[in-house]
Amino acid sequence: MPSSEERIAAVWSRDRRYLHAVAARVLGDRTEAEDVVQDAFARLALQPVDALDDPRAWLLVAVRRLALDRLRSARLRLSEPTDTADLAARTPDSGADPADRVTLDDEVRSALGLVLDRLTPAQRTVFLLHDVFGVPFDGIAELVGRTPAACRQLARQARKSVRGGARQPAATPVPSEASTLSAVAKRFADACAGGDLDALARLLDPRVSGWATIGGRRVGLAEGIATVAERTLRFLGPGSGWHLTPIPLDEGVGLLVTRRSEPVAVVRLDVREERVRSLHAVVLER
Repeated sequence: MPSSEERIAAVWSRDRRYLHAVAARVLGDRTEAEDVVQDAFARLALQPVDALDDPRAWLLVAVRRLALDRLRSARLRLSEPTDTADLAARTPDSGADPADRVTLDDEVRSALGLVLDRLTPAQRTVFLLHDVFGVPFDGIAELVGRTPAACRQLARQARKSVRGGARQPAATPVPSEASTLSAVAKRFADACAGGDLDALARLLDPRVSGWATIGGRRVGLAEGIATVAERTLRFLGPGSGWHLTPIPLDEGVGLLVTRRSEPVAVVRLDVREERVRSLHAVVLER
């Protein structure tokens, strides 16, 4: 059985370029991306590597989190250059383990909020899904109803804005509406994680419908609360091994579906009056 050092060396040789590309997409700076990757590997060396099922997945979480933390620190320095005490209090602890929380917890939401606030809704969706979570442009295009080329253009615009361009005028939902959508998505994710059929059913509109797109083909249309709730738990429930993370989309809210921190699918929720009217899952092909 290979030693911890040998496992780390193997991951470094095999996956370092990929991890660097992930960090560079978020930061827009290859030198800073290299720093983030080296930091992540240094932190991995302090972990019980033999106990990790997938060191690459651990590193992927660490790289994304460290890159977002670095973006947040840069934005705080630009927006609040005189209040050094407050900045120190709000800057993440560099000694914290970046993989303590795989999902988008409050700290990472704060970092994302500072970054995504500069973008239009469409730019925000593409940047978040592609540059932060690594979702392919083909999958994003299917989800948002645009071509892959249009999504690439939106990603370029988003990166330019994030790296210091003028803030884009955005017709974003009012705070109360955005909060409601986020709350519904969180309750939906919690019901799936807990396998709670009744809680999930209470979130669905009586006219609810759901379907999936796989390889550009629409499959599995379901209608009605009972059928949609049952099928949703069958595919997204605790037995699936998948994790659901609520994310803002260009016109509403969705769920990023991951397995070992790799994106598997994206689900768009159409929420009307705090009930889910439809859900469309785009299964990503790798």
